Amino acid sequence: MSKNLIMALSLALASQAHAITILCLGDSLTEGFGVSKEAAWPTVAEKILRGKKHDVTFINAGISGSTTASAPSRMAWHLKSSTRIDLLFLALGANDGLRGQDVKAAQKSLERTIEMAKSGGIKKIILAGIKAPPSLGKAYTADFDSMFPRLAKKMHLIFYPFLLDGVAADPKYNLPDAVHPNVEGHKIMAEKIAQFIEAQL
Repeated sequence: MSKNLIMALSLALASQAHAITILCLGDSLTEGFGVSKEAAWPTVAEKILRGKKHDVTFINAGISGSTTASAPSRMAWHLKSSTRIDLLFLALGANDGLRGQDVKAAQKSLERTIEMAKSGGIKKIILAGIKAPPSLGKAYTADFDSMFPRLAKKMHLIFYPFLLDGVAADPKYNLPDAVHPNVEGHKIMAEKIAQFIEAQL
């Protein structure tokens, strides 16, 4: 095989390779409320996976205060971007749960967002589970919490059971508001989420 042919093949393979872009669509729990962007879990998870030689780029699309109602318009905005999105990590619903908002309406917004993502060419979608505070009553909490696995099954998504796994309700890993993770909390989230995403790459 000639050197020119080898070079041509190498260039062809290189042109096909690209960083895996992961869009993290969420709220303050993703944005990193109370900590720096560098300490928020998407940035830390990216560093973890790059350290394992995975060519990944995380887009932190967390906006504090966001509910599921904002998800479709935000998804549309990202789909218009020139950046190719390979994987969507959808982590919305915490504010819906805190405010006791209608579960059916929340599910409808998430379904629309997921349909848009699929139509936009996003091949893999991970839906993160969220839990409502127990103060809202057993009936609401059960309905809200079950929405996420129910939706993941209905729409054939990859399901991450609980966004705040290992962090929720532990004072060591949360800010004084007892809602938002601190730097150490985001590290734990990043480690768990990075390990989960790595299995999907």
